[in-house]
Amino acid sequence: MTEKMNAIGFTQHLPITAKNSLFAFETARPQASGHDLLVKIVAVAVNPVDVGVRGHGRGILKQPKVIGWDAVGTVVATGHAVTLFKPGDRVFYAGSFKRSGSNSDYQLVDERITGHAPQQLTIAQSAAMPLTALTAWGSTL
Repeated sequence: MTEKMNAIGFTQHLPITAKNSLFAFETARPQASGHDLLVKIVAVAVNPVDVGVRGHGRGILKQPKVIGWDAVGTVVATGHAVTLFKPGDRVFYAGSFKRSGSNSDYQLVDERITGHAPQQLTIAQSAAMPLTALTAWGSTL
């Protein structure tokens, strides 16, 4: 039997004040393969990418889109090709446009875009860092 998880998503690009701008729903919990980490989400941050993707499209989506790129969580399972992490590791990352976002109980993320979460920061501080840090780093190149 497929395990389920909770997520928050949208099917219409409505103003954030609209009743169904975002809504909770239940979906299948993903399975790790290849370089995937299955991460139990502990904290997420909202950044301009989330706001832009949710608010600047057209039409009605057939399936809810889960946004959320910045996340901190605990690895609960790994794909067969994973070498950098193991279950129990606390990780942080900015996810991928090609995958479902972090506004869910669990998320698949490629180990190659993931880091060990800083132990000297709180979970909330770590969740706020990934995309903003990558943006700052990229502007120095």
